[in-house]
Amino acid sequence: MKLLMLGGTEFVGRAITEDALNRGWEVTVFHRGHHAPPAGTTALHGDRTAPGGLDALAEGKWDLVVDTWGGAPTAVRDSTRLLAGRTGRYVYISSRSVHTYPLPAGTDEDGPLVEGSPDASCVSYAEDKRGSEIAAVEAFGDRALLVRAGLIIGPYENVGRLPWWLNRTARGGPVPAPGPHGLALQYVDVRDLAHWTLDAAEAGLGGPYNLVSPVGHATIGSLLEACAAVTGGRAELRWTDPARIEEAGVQPWTELPVWVPVGEMHDYMYGGDVTKALAAGLKCRPVQETVADTWAWLQELGGVAPQRADRPSPGLSAEQEAALLGL
Repeated sequence: MKLLMLGGTEFVGRAITEDALNRGWEVTVFHRGHHAPPAGTTALHGDRTAPGGLDALAEGKWDLVVDTWGGAPTAVRDSTRLLAGRTGRYVYISSRSVHTYPLPAGTDEDGPLVEGSPDASCVSYAEDKRGSEIAAVEAFGDRALLVRAGLIIGPYENVGRLPWWLNRTARGGPVPAPGPHGLALQYVDVRDLAHWTLDAAEAGLGGPYNLVSPVGHATIGSLLEACAAVTGGRAELRWTDPARIEEAGVQPWTELPVWVPVGEMHDYMYGGDVTKALAAGLKCRPVQETVADTWAWLQELGGVAPQRADRPSPGLSAEQEAALLGL
């Protein structure tokens, strides 16, 4: 298999690139040159937002393209039109955010979608992803696979959610743990996403797939307990009632990464139906393995994870933590 990876140097793109290399595939990585791609790849450089930015892709044929783009849909529109006649299949790494909000728990891929246009400049994350989906389908039809991921964690994370919890539990002492302990999560380990994506593309699958773990695969309790254990067991998780968190003005998801309280947002984020992906072979490794491997990777970096410039660093301030702990 000959893979053209649009991106391929960070987080999701890197995990997909490494999985392809492990299969013995021939991988070309098209990127801006800000980060080195994995060894064993062929690198092509270009900026998809600039005039002539796709010139390096003017020639060449590939069996598969994988695209993780999250900006203006015009970039996906232009690349799909350029490559449609020279590529077997196109995989677009999308998001469950393309569904309208609110969304009842248990909604599958056929749930209502936000508006989107392949000809749009940056609008919002959800509309950009939807416009990019449309661009892929318009150019490739049923040769387009839309991977609608939810929360993605694991090694190479450059958003900061799991790394924040790992670094916080590593410091030890009392740690506000947002409850309830058994609150169900849905996420996908980036390596499980990568492996399923390439399997699905090789099998000729097309159309949209929700790609997260089954509901209840992990809980906030099992995630944070795994963080505390792997970082040395010095953290004392103090389970905190959601009402107290709200009273303190602490924001779910951003200031308490990963956590969303029971309610409308939780149904939207952590209630997706993944029957279709499971039937197509999705396998999710235990949360303890994801946490342990992410911690090992983080230690290799001296505890400082890469952080995307377009995303704020998540986590509680010392003052917020003290307020939640009653200190």
